[in-house]
Amino acid sequence: MTLNRRLFLGSSIAAAGALAAPMVRAQGKPRVVVVGGGAGGATAARYIAKDSDGAIDVTLIEPSRTYYTCFFSNLYIGGLRDLQSIAHSYGTLASAFGINVVHDWVIGVDRDAKTVALASGGSLPYDRLILSPGIDFIDDAVPGWSVASQNAMPHAYKGGSQTELLKAQVEAMPQGGTFAMIAPPNPYRCPPGPYERVSMVAHKLKAENPTAKILILDPKEGFSKQALFVEGWQKHYPGMIERIGPDFGGGNVSVNPDEMTVDIDGDVQKVDVCNVIPAQKAGLIAEAAGLTEGNWAPVNPTDLSSTMDENIHVLGDAAAQGAMPKSGFAANSQAKVCANAVRGALTGSTVFPARFSNTCWSLIDTDDGVKVGATYEAGETEIVALDTFVSQTNETAEVREETYDESVGWYQAITEDMFGQA
Repeated sequence: MTLNRRLFLGSSIAAAGALAAPMVRAQGKPRVVVVGGGAGGATAARYIAKDSDGAIDVTLIEPSRTYYTCFFSNLYIGGLRDLQSIAHSYGTLASAFGINVVHDWVIGVDRDAKTVALASGGSLPYDRLILSPGIDFIDDAVPGWSVASQNAMPHAYKGGSQTELLKAQVEAMPQGGTFAMIAPPNPYRCPPGPYERVSMVAHKLKAENPTAKILILDPKEGFSKQALFVEGWQKHYPGMIERIGPDFGGGNVSVNPDEMTVDIDGDVQKVDVCNVIPAQKAGLIAEAAGLTEGNWAPVNPTDLSSTMDENIHVLGDAAAQGAMPKSGFAANSQAKVCANAVRGALTGSTVFPARFSNTCWSLIDTDDGVKVGATYEAGETEIVALDTFVSQTNETAEVREETYDESVGWYQAITEDMFGQA
């Protein structure tokens, strides 16, 4: 047995104990195990279960009992949504679709035995495994910061307590204080988009702390929808937001969480809130399963199957799939293609050609919404873009309000699609 064929998170003793425990097996049905209950995993589990009409045994493994969406979490920070509005449960997936929902951590994948090991002990067998673990952070991506520092300098890039913490810190800022964001390099999960977050923090500060300043420290030369954001910031928040790009030190930043300082190419500045968004990689279980090359898991574009194991599929943020961004819309779209392919492989049902779509909405201020998106298809080696679209500068207030209303409708639709509940 080689290391890249059986890898575990946590201690080898814990993993060995998990494998020694009894397996839970379904008799007479093919078994699909889905790891991760976000836009990719929850959608895949639901579509396989509902469209196979009980012919496939589906297990969804997700440690959180309540899922807080990353999409619209910035609006919560900005005071335009409450926390409950972005919170969702897995109850309907179990009660209405017969999915075995297991709230646990997967600590290892044995690709030879086709089992996943659980942190609580025991293991689950699979015929097909779908991994949708989201992101983890690259160690030392921002010098001075680690996950041990996330209470002082939150990332708020995984929904829930971190999002609540960042909002509370913004609300507690002194009058005239400084909010700093260390933006991530490409590629990164979006939503929660960094620049929409800046907009929503500015929206809140404009109302509650109008002399406050926002500092963006950015290692990238440019970013998606940049002209639209800059236009919006100048219109709604003049003089509040300053972005420092790589030419002026934005790519050479370190932090001191104990002192609440940021070092920008040798210039040390005291800040009141610091939102550190580090460089990202595939969720750790993808690496542990030996499915990554570099920071991401390469997949085949027709069915999102791993290029390293045809019985495992990787969805959403964790996948290196080509042209699609790492968004909730993209993960949901990929999940439907994957579910169709898995169902076909296990039951002989019809498999349709892979087609994908994505739209990323951002809110700049009340009713000032913008968007970018595309349709995609499976190319020979990766997903490729077909038609693209983006909002334009100088659009009317009516168009921007329609765009925002469209995003609200999409949120309702995608969460119903994921969790099977209105």
